[in-house]
Order: sequence, then C-alpha cells, then structure tokens
Amino acid sequence: MKRINIYISLLVAFLLLSCNEDFLNRYPQDAISDVNFFQSPQDLKSYMNSFYSTAFFAKYPNHGADFNSDNQVGGNIDTRMQGTRVVSTSGSIGFGWIRRVNYFFDHYKKVEEKYPLKDYQQYLGEAYFFRAMSYYNMLQTYGDMQWVTHELKTDSPELYNSRDSRDLVATNIILALDSAVMYLTPEKTKGQGRINKWIALLIQSRVALFEGTWQKYHAGTPFGVTGSNPNKYFQKAAESALNLIKDGPYNLYSTGNPLNDYRELFAMQDWSNSPEVMFWREYNNDLSRGESAFTNDRNHRMEFPNNNSITKQLADSYLCNDGLPISVSPLFEGHETLIDEMKNRDPRFFQNIAPHDGIQKINKDGTKVYWSAVYNKLNTDAYHNSPAGYINIKGYNPDMNFHVQQYEESPGLIYRYAEALLNYAEAKAESGSITQADLDLSINKLRKRVGMPDLKLDNIVTDPNWDFPTLSPIINEIRRERRVELACEGYRWDDIARWAAADELIVGKRPKGFKASQVAKNPYPVDAEGFLDPFQKALPSGYGFILGRDYLNSIPISELVLNPNLIQNPGWEGID
Repeated sequence: MKRINIYISLLVAFLLLSCNEDFLNRYPQDAISDVNFFQSPQDLKSYMNSFYSTAFFAKYPNHGADFNSDNQVGGNIDTRMQGTRVVSTSGSIGFGWIRRVNYFFDHYKKVEEKYPLKDYQQYLGEAYFFRAMSYYNMLQTYGDMQWVTHELKTDSPELYNSRDSRDLVATNIILALDSAVMYLTPEKTKGQGRINKWIALLIQSRVALFEGTWQKYHAGTPFGVTGSNPNKYFQKAAESALNLIKDGPYNLYSTGNPLNDYRELFAMQDWSNSPEVMFWREYNNDLSRGESAFTNDRNHRMEFPNNNSITKQLADSYLCNDGLPISVSPLFEGHETLIDEMKNRDPRFFQNIAPHDGIQKINKDGTKVYWSAVYNKLNTDAYHNSPAGYINIKGYNPDMNFHVQQYEESPGLIYRYAEALLNYAEAKAESGSITQADLDLSINKLRKRVGMPDLKLDNIVTDPNWDFPTLSPIINEIRRERRVELACEGYRWDDIARWAAADELIVGKRPKGFKASQVAKNPYPVDAEGFLDPFQKALPSGYGFILGRDYLNSIPISELVLNPNLIQNPGWEGID
C-alpha cells in the first residue's frame, strides 16, 4: 500500500505540474504507468483530492470579489468593462482539467471490477461533479467547445474537431451533475470535507439558470444559441433548487437578530456547525498547504479601505425597511451623509457597508475603535483610500486576534444555501410560473432573516429607477434581492453576463460614490450633484465595454494554431 500511495502522489504531482501544458493533445507520460494506479477505492480518493484545490472550485469571495462589475470599485479600471482587452497569444482554456478527469473515467473500472459500488461511488460522483465544473467554467468564459469524455492521445482525430454546440455542452454538464447527484453522499459534512449530493444540486441549479437566461437574453445577438429552449433550463434550475430546499439538511443562519445575523454569518472563523454554509475552505498555518498570504489575510486587508469601495449603484439598491425603494419611500433620509443614507434601510446595508457607529477594531486589551475614526480620515493616505467612500465589510471580523498579516487563517466560504433560494425564485419568475408560495419559500425567507417586509407578488410598487424597466416588476425585484443578498461574493459579473445586461449597467456608465463633502481629503473628481466620480477623467464617456465581443474571452491564438477547425469567438476575429 505504501508503494501504491507513492505512485499516486507522483501521478498527482505530475498532473499538477503539467497544469500549464493545458492542451487537448497532452497525454500522461508513459513513464508513469496507469497499471500502478486505481487499484482500490483509496486510490480513487487520493486521485480526486487534487481536484479540490482547482481554482474554479476552491475560489471564494475575497475583499474585492465584485471589482469586475458595477458593485465595487478599486484603484484600477477593469479592462473587460472598459473594452481594452486584447487577444491572448498563448495560454490554456481549461482542457487540462478535462483531461485529468477523463483519465479517471478511463481507468477507474479496474476498481469497479474488484469492489462493490458502495465502496467507491463517492469518488465516481466527485469525478462527474468536477467534469461538470470544469466544463461550466469554460462555458462561462469561452462559450461552446468540444465535448470530450475520454482520454485523448497525440494521434486522436478528436483533437481537430470543431466546437460542439453550446446547447449540447450545457445539456451534458447538467447530465453530468445528474450522475453526481446519484452517486454522491447525501450526508451533510462539516462543510470542508467532501462534496455531497446537495452541493451538486446547488451547482446544477446555478448552471441551468445561467444557461437559461443566457439563451433567453442573448437571443438575436452574436452570442445567441441556435434552437434555444430557455424554459427547459428554467425548469431544471427550479427542480434542482427545490430538491435541495425541501429535502436537504440546510437552512439559513439566524439567531433571531436581524440587525447582526447577516454580518455575523460572514465574519465567522469556523463554519463547521453552520446550517447555511455548505462548503468552505479552512486555512491552517500548521499544515503545509502552500497557500500564499494573499489568499487568507482577509481581515488584515479589510481593516482599512485600501482602495476597496462599494459603489453608489449598489448602495442605492438597498430598499428602505418599509420594503419600498429609496426613490419612493417616505422613510429615505437622503444622500447628504452616510448616516442619513443608512437610516431606515434594509439591515443588510449596514451589515455589508461599514456604518459610522460600527466596531472597526476590538483590540487585544478589549478596547474598541469605531468606523467613524476611519471615515474621518478617508482618503488622507493609502490605507484610508476609498474611491467611492462606501467601505466594504463583508466577511470582516473586528477582533484583532484574527488580524495577522501573512499568517492569518481566515476561512473561505465557497457555497451557501441562500443561493438555492435565489436560483429557485429567479427560475420560476423567468419561466412565468412564479406564485406567492414560491416567494414565501425563497425570497421571503431571506427577507425574514433581516426583518424586512415580505415581497408580495400582487403588490410590487413601481421603482422609477429599476435597472430593467422593460422587464416585469417581479424579475426586477428578484434581481435586486440577488444583488443585495450576494453582494461582494463574486456573483455579479456572471449575472450581468447571463442577463446580457452590460448595455443597461456598464456601457457609458461610471462608478459613483457618496457625497464628496463627507471625505476628509478628496483627490477624486465630483459629479454635478456632488457625488464622488473617481473615473471621471479616465473615462469621460464611461466604460467602453464592447457588446458584440466582451461577454466572452478570446480563444488564445496558440489554440487556434493547434486546431485550425476552432473558430475565434465573436468580435475577436482579426484583432491582435
């Protein structure tokens, strides 16, 4: 067994080291023979362990997770939003991980011949899950592609296939997740062990909702899908989410304190017993995991603004606590000061954006420092720099015992149950079948946690500032709820892309901030109404996102050279 484990370690090390050699025609070297591997369920487990560190799976919200959207703004202009990206000359598009998972499928049958299914079905389910995740990541980034389910050799004719249709790829991703659900354990782990069937259902609802809305809202554009059928995806998204909601072992975290529970959920240092967190990543400096300081020093980096701002666009999305938008609510106190803005608002506002009277630090001697001290020094130095003024505190823990630069052990939240509620409501609304019972099962649970009034299907007040005035009131309000609940968790760009919403939200727009009169020292331009307008000089005409191009990345030129049957993505043809 010791010898087998050494072989497995060598194989995994080889596969990880070859990550950059990420083309379809790469093949595991003959020097490491597959004869030595996949002899037992433990071998399958060891092989699958390497997938848990992949970037597309193990990423989690950091302090700037929404910088590539209209939710956050930093010191630099996002090149996709500005439309200044160029065609990649080299690099991978993700087939390296496809090759790795296909290697598993081609060789696990040696274990199948020796052991009953119950001994290894968890790892088979994980393989289906990671196949789906690998392809989903590529689908979001590059669109349609070749669907490959077995190991390719250097002379395999499939290396030169053209792309399969987007609909085929999306359908196969969902089918792979069906298999994952069938094989994965239904047991709730402590959230950092192994994938279970409920996580596969969550991702299935995410994939189906993404593809359904992509096909619906990109119809008639260069990104439209021939023979599209969005409703089949909406049905699957709702079905998967409902399965998780009704039968899964998860629930929203709540202690009955609507003024603090939402903030506290993200500030926890251990989610092992959280009813809401489905998967998270622990960082422990006593373990040799090779993590860089940048990946786990969230609290240290958020102790001061450090060029990390929430935009006015996001801040204005929060309703007043009467359930009405600020444009019509009599409770809105105006924008003159942040203190005024936060009065009578959805409690998630001041649990996601630092309030003046909120605690910024709890020193080791027990003394407290408040965010008002930071606001009073805003933009006086690099640490206090905040282009839009609003300070992001999602996931921030003020206890200084957890602030250790380079050696901090802040955990990373990867999947949470709240997304399933949002996916369900949106899928039902997009299919035109949503009922009040659906809202009570989903959106209104989220609102109840923070003490907000229920969303009533037959009593939605028109917001003159809706982002999508041509869409139905219920879709506008569900999108608002999604934006507010998932703010700064890395979902926003994917939502903008699948809704084909850059024309409404990005093109010709600039990020704005709060009233400049509140800033101690203001190095930034101000708009005609007195709001911070940090990119006014750099983007006089607003963002230059190119609608017929920038929803997808370019295929690297090196990939096009390797396979002449590949076609460049729309808008990137002929661009150097």
